[in-house]
Amino acid sequence: MSNTVFKGGVHPDYHKEMTDSMAVTEMKVPERVIIPLQQHIGAPCEPLEAIVVGVPVKKGQKIGESSGFVSAPIHASISGIVTAIGPYSHPLGRPVQAITIESDGEDLWDDQVKPAGELEKLKPEEIRKIVREAGIVGLGGATFPAHVKLSPPADKKIDIVIINGAECEPYLTADHRVMLEKPEEIVFGLKVMIKALGAEKGVIGIEDNKDDAIRVMEQIISEEENISVIRLHTKYPQGAEKMLIQVATGRKVPAGGLPLDIGVVNHNVGTAVAITNALREGKPLIERVLTVTGAGVNRPANLLVRVGTLVSEVLESCGGLKDTTQKLIIGGPMMGLAQPSPDVPVIKGTSGILALTDQDVYLAESSPCIRCAKCVDACPVQLLPTAIAQAAEHELFKQAEKLHAADCFECGCCSYVCPSKILLTQWIRIAKAEIIKAKKR
Repeated sequence: MSNTVFKGGVHPDYHKEMTDSMAVTEMKVPERVIIPLQQHIGAPCEPLEAIVVGVPVKKGQKIGESSGFVSAPIHASISGIVTAIGPYSHPLGRPVQAITIESDGEDLWDDQVKPAGELEKLKPEEIRKIVREAGIVGLGGATFPAHVKLSPPADKKIDIVIINGAECEPYLTADHRVMLEKPEEIVFGLKVMIKALGAEKGVIGIEDNKDDAIRVMEQIISEEENISVIRLHTKYPQGAEKMLIQVATGRKVPAGGLPLDIGVVNHNVGTAVAITNALREGKPLIERVLTVTGAGVNRPANLLVRVGTLVSEVLESCGGLKDTTQKLIIGGPMMGLAQPSPDVPVIKGTSGILALTDQDVYLAESSPCIRCAKCVDACPVQLLPTAIAQAAEHELFKQAEKLHAADCFECGCCSYVCPSKILLTQWIRIAKAEIIKAKKR
């Protein structure tokens, strides 16, 4: 099944051939992990009272918690001894509280990690509690606590659950491999979500540059009456929540609104697998699949990595970086964040590690806007990127708000097409931050 495409977007060079045929391999257990207590949108966690320096912990043991509803617990990803609790560098750019664990070499599971029971016997509220206690967040990059999406207000009837298998970001292939290697787990996770929400049907959206994944998923759901696969046109940012919902359902999320306002909940394929693991095995989210790629990496790979593993160690497991590497990015080239150092930990939202060489990185000074409107044509949310950016540059943040800067999800399409090389996305990001500050005041 093929649906119409959304307005706007771009067609960058995807470079997925570097890793799309590489099966996921499990990285060896690290000797040390540094686990940030902020790995999700919402309230940060605090160390549990029993978690202090010198105390032993086991794999899967809860070590951080928050009383906030929009939050997700943090668990130990290895067994060992807590050796430090304090600020540490975070991929988002500022130090946050983190718990350091030195491995004991045993890698033993906590006694509390056990299957939750049969899905047929679980009530929706029990499912939501299991998902929350497992610390599951959106693994597509946004890291929104999964149990929150499974807990819509009573007046919001959800009838469709969408599983995002688009993976439109260039270079990244982790989701592609998960669909090929864990299709049954994805479908089971979708069934769990459907039951938790009382939804009528599920949809799995996959871009048509992943034909093998489409075939595998269609075979798995062949006998499912209320689950279908939608073949999506390959276009960036097809995997963005609003774009995917529009193409898959024909519904549009209103400006300032949420998918639940139109009866839809959207989750990533990795999140579906994590939910399956939580129900079937009782496993909390302590590891994830990510892509290590780019011309700057000696041996690109798709890896299953423990949360808290340093990026530098992940890169070492892939043969290290080449001397020509100029930029290191957590995530993809469009929405990822450049890192000044590889000494930051893998977190729940780390979808990839991208190393670009001097031939990949094009450095050019920006020049004045030439009013070509390419950014307007490319914007999938139909904003005026150059106008918002100019307002931000002149600190006219109220004007930026009137131009709906808050609706921008920072896909980077405007910056990608701008012939003047204006840092449009960065200026809009600044405007959004100032608008949020003003509202808090």
